[in-house]
Amino acid sequence: MDLIFEMNSLSASYGTNTVLENVSFRVNENDFIGVIGPNGGGKTTLLKVILGLIKPSAGSIFFNSRLQDSEKIGYLPQISTGDVDYPVSVTDVILSGMMIRKRIITRMSADDRKKAGKIIEELGLSGLEKASLNELSGGQLQRVLLGRAIIGDPKLLLLDEPGNFVDSTFEIDFYGKLKELNNKMSILMVSHDIGMISSHVRSFACVNRKLRYHPSSEITNEQLLAYGCPIQLITHGDVPHTVLKQHN
Repeated sequence: MDLIFEMNSLSASYGTNTVLENVSFRVNENDFIGVIGPNGGGKTTLLKVILGLIKPSAGSIFFNSRLQDSEKIGYLPQISTGDVDYPVSVTDVILSGMMIRKRIITRMSADDRKKAGKIIEELGLSGLEKASLNELSGGQLQRVLLGRAIIGDPKLLLLDEPGNFVDSTFEIDFYGKLKELNNKMSILMVSHDIGMISSHVRSFACVNRKLRYHPSSEITNEQLLAYGCPIQLITHGDVPHTVLKQHN
């Protein structure tokens, strides 16, 4: 498989606080990797380094030449339903994912709007094209932001805790959509819900200042501890749970 990007002995810091230390990690075409670990362990910082929002304090990150332009990366950040009081419609938010490709401010073409309409339909948002963000449920808002992330046909999709606002009626469709997208792009998905995402991702990266990569979607308590992940898996029948253990 072709390389998407590779980190070599990379560290990242906020001032004197080192958040990622000596990380070596690569992502290939069509990878679907679950990024797990404790709060404050560096998961979101990892995504910000990939996006170029944070410069490494040591080491390097190398992208395939096809990913040199930032429009090749789609990003769905963590969201808050209390931070969406903007007079902007669902269609306009999704279309905003095309702006970086325009280079200069121009009107959206008929083809752009047709593409946005197709995504709106695929994500179950038909009828909400003109709705404002503050009129949406958490799950609907998540779908809109996913639409914005994928409208530019990225080669790499970064998702930061996407399950936080996915409503139960869209959950199966959401992960089904990610599986479909994975046929044409690599996906890194940060999540605390290992039990849920383990049936969807192909491998895991545990981030707790350092990064340990586990090349399988099947992961045990023993392996998590061996890789320095203080997480315990518990399953009651068909309902999985996760428990964070004490950190040293």
